[in-house]
Amino acid sequence: MSRIRIRQTRDTRRHTRSSRLATAGMAAAATALLAAALTPTAGATDRPSRTTAIDNAAAALVKEAARLGLTSTEGTSVRDVVVDADGGQHVRYDRTYRELPVLGGDFVVHLAPDGSYRGANRATTRDLSVPTTTPALAAPKAADLATAALRAAHLGETLKKVTAAPQLVVDALHGAPRLAWRTDVAGQDSLGNPVARTVLTDARTGRQIDAWDSIETATGDGQSLYSGTVALESTQSGSTYQLKDPTRGNTYTGDAANKTDLCILGICVSRAPATLFTDTDNHWGTGAASDRSSAAVDAQYGTNETWDYYKNMHGRTGIAGDGKGSYNRVHYGSNYNNAFWDDTCFCMTYGDGDGTTLGPLVALDVAGHEMSHGVTSKTAALTYSGESGGLNEATSDIFGTLVEFYANNSTDPGDYLIGEKIVRSGFGKPALRFMDQPSKDGNSANCWSSSVGNLDVHYSSGVANHFAYLLAEGSGAKTINGVSYNSPTCNNSTVTGIGRNKLGAIWYRALTVYMTSSTNYAGARTATLNAAKDLYGAGSTEYNAVAAAWSAVSVS
Repeated sequence: MSRIRIRQTRDTRRHTRSSRLATAGMAAAATALLAAALTPTAGATDRPSRTTAIDNAAAALVKEAARLGLTSTEGTSVRDVVVDADGGQHVRYDRTYRELPVLGGDFVVHLAPDGSYRGANRATTRDLSVPTTTPALAAPKAADLATAALRAAHLGETLKKVTAAPQLVVDALHGAPRLAWRTDVAGQDSLGNPVARTVLTDARTGRQIDAWDSIETATGDGQSLYSGTVALESTQSGSTYQLKDPTRGNTYTGDAANKTDLCILGICVSRAPATLFTDTDNHWGTGAASDRSSAAVDAQYGTNETWDYYKNMHGRTGIAGDGKGSYNRVHYGSNYNNAFWDDTCFCMTYGDGDGTTLGPLVALDVAGHEMSHGVTSKTAALTYSGESGGLNEATSDIFGTLVEFYANNSTDPGDYLIGEKIVRSGFGKPALRFMDQPSKDGNSANCWSSSVGNLDVHYSSGVANHFAYLLAEGSGAKTINGVSYNSPTCNNSTVTGIGRNKLGAIWYRALTVYMTSSTNYAGARTATLNAAKDLYGAGSTEYNAVAAAWSAVSVS
């Protein structure tokens, strides 16, 4: 099974009212952002706090209500806040319409260092109003349809303990806004491993609008399965040590005891345990799978490196940017060929694999991949279907790869192969995915076309993965850390790379400042160009490289 997935939820923190956003001011915002980036006005100690940024944004929404078309029928909740080094502020909102969540209603407000309004990016430009919020299709019928969709996605399998939780929403992601049921349906396969799907159904006609998987595919020392002997911070409790890191938000790793979660109607009746690993000498694992703590070493190490990468490279402390640690569960399920981040428990979960196609899924790039899904869910929340779903997956591949390079581990050196440590002979390929030439996996797209959005998100991600490789390393043949690459271009151009650090800086700013839930490949090009402009200037080598790399994968 080649797909690594994640379950996603959203921050529902309420703040203030909002409404539909107009496109006016976006060009001015980009120009102002560049000017601010090139002429910083405040030192780090003078930067506005998160609370100040939220207050400034709330005031801006009230002041600009007429221009933005805000109405009393809509509400907002703050999802994320970015404060630039010069004091510029970017506050991201989710929206409701008559108290119903709006899929595609998210937007980002951009503010100057003094808190004045600069502009906004929004997922949809349409008026959010719908004729009625009373559905013609009853909730139980929506649940039945979603259950049928889950079973159809797992033909030939006997599913058990299937539950469905419909929620009435306004869908603004798929054309004109309409009333819809968003149903999260989940169950277990014959081995007791979780399966889940989110199904979007027209609340008037009962027609399925969209559907996507909702499980998609983070001082002692430890001997790991994949990364050799690594340093680990632990917590001493009496005469024993706990695999809990007080220097990284108390992140910890526990044993799931090969059990699984049981969730009904969106509420988890029981969860697989996360029994904290303890040790008497602060030397963890043996490097062999027969020692259950060896996989725990990999998981904890992956969490540490991912935490450090985001903090040291992007100034983000923790997945949610709030300094709080997550936790890991290893040995989940029976022969479970998957790993996933789950916002509802704020935790990473790893299966042991079936031993034939995949081994334990606790490799470093897998950890970075999955926890980056958590970062995406707290920022752009790219919808997990169509082109936005491909960008969601690519974001995790990109940052998982950058975490691996950042770690600089001689036992698992950085490369542009995804999951190369976890594949086994039965998988038939040396990695899950290949960023330099995605089509080498037999399914992924090297180049954009109008049909890319119809692919599974793990394959439509190939376009952005290819872009990222070209932007960092350039086209043509080369060897990096002992791995040979030969990246083609779709327009027969020659692309010169600008390095991994600049790739990471540009993609992170695009994700956290400009992308929204509905961003597609054309939108990603615009977002990354805006990010490059902010960071390096319009017409800079970096800006031109971004444009060239997108053109090289047929995104214009």
